[in-house]
Amino acid sequence: MTSLSQDIKDKLSRLNVLEKIIAINVVVFVIGYVLTKTLNLPERTSLSWFELPSDFSDFIVKPWTIITYAFLHYDFIGHLFFNMLWLYFIGRMFLNLFSPKMALNIYFLGAMAGGLLYMLCYTMFPNVFGTNSRLLGASAAVRALLIFLCAYMPNQELRFFTFNLKLWYVGVAIVIIDLIGVFSGINNPNGNSGGYLAHLGGVLLGYFYAKQLSKGNDIGRGFEGLMDAVFRFFKPSKKGPLKTVHKNKSKVGGYTKSDFKEFNNQKKIDIILDKISKSGYDSLTAEEKEFLFRAGK
Repeated sequence: MTSLSQDIKDKLSRLNVLEKIIAINVVVFVIGYVLTKTLNLPERTSLSWFELPSDFSDFIVKPWTIITYAFLHYDFIGHLFFNMLWLYFIGRMFLNLFSPKMALNIYFLGAMAGGLLYMLCYTMFPNVFGTNSRLLGASAAVRALLIFLCAYMPNQELRFFTFNLKLWYVGVAIVIIDLIGVFSGINNPNGNSGGYLAHLGGVLLGYFYAKQLSKGNDIGRGFEGLMDAVFRFFKPSKKGPLKTVHKNKSKVGGYTKSDFKEFNNQKKIDIILDKISKSGYDSLTAEEKEFLFRAGK
């Protein structure tokens, strides 16, 4: 038993931060399924305490739902599977360029933006969207990560079967699909306007985050600091000897700036990406971030 638990811990420790998010989503799905079957609960109700309500007055007494709803799925194939598949492939591309902390910032802020837009529209236009609705699923958070990439490096190409697609084409297609979904679901009992509204909230967050980052403004820093404070509160303090670390900003990826300038663009990109993989996106200088942004274009 000990060896099995240790094996599970080892496997989890090798997952990247977004793969761990996927694992949490799967575990929550299994818990909901088991509760439904063992307690004979009505379908899609076992985790209702963590779903996001459409009414602000209901949300006030359950504020945690602005985050927890993004980890809930009742349908495996049509909902959980495709959300996690998107997250897996987006995560591989994202974490090759940016830090795990930024991935979490965008994921959680995207979920919050999606939830807020959903509640705002249902509260302001109850005759259009209806009442007593509930929101669940990771789609808004996943949309935020995808649109961030599409907006930050729009001309980056993806291989799609036998031809290449620029990322901004993908982003535009996703937005059009979500807009159609919002309007087609209005006054349709089988529609999903609320879900598509949340998608658009994630889209707006991802786009705004990317545009601000390209100007050198990381809008997730405040949220990151809040999360760090929460984790520090629950983490036992460990005192150790103080150590001062000095960063050498006169070098780029171990090369002097003069040597770096002699390399061709592809070599420069490889050096910067290697630096990100070792130390994270935040370790880049403003000059390196600017070069990477221009290369992405």
